[in-house]
Amino acid sequence: MKHLITILFVGLISFSLNAQEKVAKIEFKETTIDYGTIEKGANGVRVFEFTNTGDAPLIISDVKSSCGCTIPSKPKDPIMPGKTGEIKVKYDTNRVNPIRKTITVMSNAETPTVALKIKGLVVDPSKINVLEKETKSVVEQQ
Repeated sequence: MKHLITILFVGLISFSLNAQEKVAKIEFKETTIDYGTIEKGANGVRVFEFTNTGDAPLIISDVKSSCGCTIPSKPKDPIMPGKTGEIKVKYDTNRVNPIRKTITVMSNAETPTVALKIKGLVVDPSKINVLEKETKSVVEQQ
C-alpha cells in the first residue's frame, strides 16, 4: 500500500511539472494603424511590430486579410523569446474609399489568433468636393 501511494505521489508531481510547458506570447505595439487621410496612389505599406514575450519560439503560421485589397506578409522564421518581429500590410491606395480592414494573425502563441485593424481614408485630389464648390464664390471658382 505504501508503494502504491508513493508511486501515485511521484506520478502526480511529474505530471504537474510537465504541465508547466514553455509557451510563446505575442504582444503588439499597437493593434490598429490609422492611415489618416491619404491621397490616391500613395504608399499603402504599414508595419505592425510585435515582441515574443513568452519563453518559447513564436511561429506565425498564417496572416489573412478580410479583403483582397490588403496584402499582409508574415515573418518566415520563428521569433525567439524576447525578440521582435513585424507584419507588413500593403493596402491598395488606388481605391478611393474609407479604409476599414481586419488582418487575422494565427500563431502558436498563448492567444493563437489576434485581430489587427487598419483604418483611414483614401481621397482623389483631382476630384473636387461638391461641398467645396458651394462655399466658393463665383470669382474663386474660375
